[in-house]
Amino acid sequence: MTHVAILPILLPLFGAVMVLFAKVMSHKTQQALSFALTTLLVFLNIWLFYTVLTKGGATYQLGNWEAPFGISLVLDGLSVTMLLLTSVLALASLWYAVITKIDGANVHFHVLFQMQLFGINGAFLTGDVFNLFVFFEILLIASYSLLLYGHGRERTKAGLHYVVINLVGSTLFLFAIGTLYGILGTLNIADMALQVSKLHPDNVNVVAAAGLMLLVVFGLKAAMFPLYFWLPGAYARTSAPVAALFAIMTKVGVYSIIRVHGTVFGTEAGYLSFFHAPWVLFLGILTLVLAAFGTMSAKALKEQVAYLVLGSVATLLIAIGINTPQALSGGLYYMVHSTVVAGGFFLLADTLASLRGKYSDSIEKTPPFGRMIFSGSVFFAFAVAMAGMPPLSGFFGKMMILSGALEGEHVGLVYTTVLVAGLFVIIALTRTGSQIFYDTSTDEPFLKEQVRFSQFYPALSLLLISACLVLFANPISTFTDQVAAMLYDTKGYMDFVLHPTMEGR
Repeated sequence: MTHVAILPILLPLFGAVMVLFAKVMSHKTQQALSFALTTLLVFLNIWLFYTVLTKGGATYQLGNWEAPFGISLVLDGLSVTMLLLTSVLALASLWYAVITKIDGANVHFHVLFQMQLFGINGAFLTGDVFNLFVFFEILLIASYSLLLYGHGRERTKAGLHYVVINLVGSTLFLFAIGTLYGILGTLNIADMALQVSKLHPDNVNVVAAAGLMLLVVFGLKAAMFPLYFWLPGAYARTSAPVAALFAIMTKVGVYSIIRVHGTVFGTEAGYLSFFHAPWVLFLGILTLVLAAFGTMSAKALKEQVAYLVLGSVATLLIAIGINTPQALSGGLYYMVHSTVVAGGFFLLADTLASLRGKYSDSIEKTPPFGRMIFSGSVFFAFAVAMAGMPPLSGFFGKMMILSGALEGEHVGLVYTTVLVAGLFVIIALTRTGSQIFYDTSTDEPFLKEQVRFSQFYPALSLLLISACLVLFANPISTFTDQVAAMLYDTKGYMDFVLHPTMEGR
């Protein structure tokens, strides 16, 4: 376990370099190498997940500098779950890109793809806030190019909004960490929590202001109200495999709130203990309301899926804001569910757009098209999963969150918002399915656009994961309960990072 924590970062980093040099051979060589590297990353993360389950986590101090003076990487239950989730989603997205030849328009697609994984994995593993900023910038630089991958005025416009808003967020990030470093004298997350627990009363307000500024930055990454407006346009107009991979991008912001605010302003923070939770709860509720309205008003399927991603983020923010271990456990379960289902839904929407020809993914009456019954059945399964209806995993995740809300102060508001928003989503998806698959026009000839059946495989593989979350709900929920309890054990996390000779957790 000495060096394993850094492997998920090194593999895509060196992989990006190898793929870059592979372009002198052929595009197929790049494809094969990128696919092999991503597959290897999946198996690596499965092994790391098993290792954390059986032997506990691990910390890695770069350059052998002791924490908090060096750069710390932290491999625990939360980070390894996010690593595995990212690699599985990336493999399905890359699989779809290769099948549809979307990756063939630019020789640098696979390089950017690996760099994106490098940045995301680094953000999940880092144990200090400054390097979280560094990895944020790496993944954002790669995402800028991937988002604009292709052509079109609308894609460029949406990409420009995405770039500008994230540049503003990066500036605020630097202001926030500069202020915190000036007061606390450290940016190691565990050591920051230790310093906040001993904070002088004169500095409480300054640290609280910097913490809220940092919450704005993470809220921007997560698309939290009122900073969500960039997401629907950006996700709906980029290419399908990129949109599917971006289903994990908003979760980076959610993860950062859990990891940074949940630790620094956790149980040991005194006056500032969980001061951010009410903000996260009420902004999450507002985000969910607007996401539900956006889902109902969407004119195209990809746009609707983008609003569903926003709704899933809002549900996670509510779980964090409820501020109970049971709600957080449900949020972690729901995070896995919503990420894989949203990614698969983007891939399915693109396949439907190919089958419908000139009508693309617009939500309107069309003539019958190829593979209509099968694609309609798959759409129904994804709709059930995204709406949080039984028997798929979204229902279990929401029930766990709502059960955790019973211990909170705002149970009535949470229940009303989540259930009513869920009803609106069900109505919207029912209308979409009816218009695309049922209310067809017989005045025009049959649409003869065809796609290979293999184009459905990546989406179906992600849907299968949702089914597995149901089949193994008990052991998975037991694991998320343990991770949630660990996240509330701020002192245990501090000891784990600052005293790495202790047994792994």
